[in-house]
Amino acid sequence: MLNQIRAALVILGFFILLTGLGYPLAVTGIAQAVMPQQANGSLIRNGDTVIGSSLIGQNFTSDRYFWPRPSATGPDAYNASASSGSNLGTTSAKLKDRVTADVEKLKGTGMTTPVPADAVTTSGSGLDPHISPEYAQAQVLRIAQARNLPPQNVRALLETKTAGPALGIFGEPRVNVLELNIALDAL
Repeated sequence: MLNQIRAALVILGFFILLTGLGYPLAVTGIAQAVMPQQANGSLIRNGDTVIGSSLIGQNFTSDRYFWPRPSATGPDAYNASASSGSNLGTTSAKLKDRVTADVEKLKGTGMTTPVPADAVTTSGSGLDPHISPEYAQAQVLRIAQARNLPPQNVRALLETKTAGPALGIFGEPRVNVLELNIALDAL
């Protein structure tokens, strides 16, 4: 019986080292070698300063910037440590009241087109960094006026920052709000 316990402990120790240390180190090493930008969080830098990640939305509220979709992360919008959806169903009165208020608020900013769904609904994680091209297009006039720019310049920038479906077939066209706002500041 002692031989069986010893053999079991040796095998347990081997698999702890293999799966708990060897495998994570190998995967991390491969990720760092093959795609270091993604392995390190897809960080966006301005010189030596990290200004965000292309994977996590940020809360822009100034009229000079494109606004993201609403965040469901609680009182601090786009708080990555509080990632969650609102868990409000389609029959929720609270959700209906919030969406109605958001639609009215957006119409008060001069949005003349029909309000796109992603302008008033949160993503599953509450951290989505992308908006639809329709929502971005609906914000062009507000931004152009706030920055004293011709709307066609803002539209042209938006077109360059609109990403199509992955591999041409997976997903929807989308715009990364942080990357678009950085390019907007560079105009």
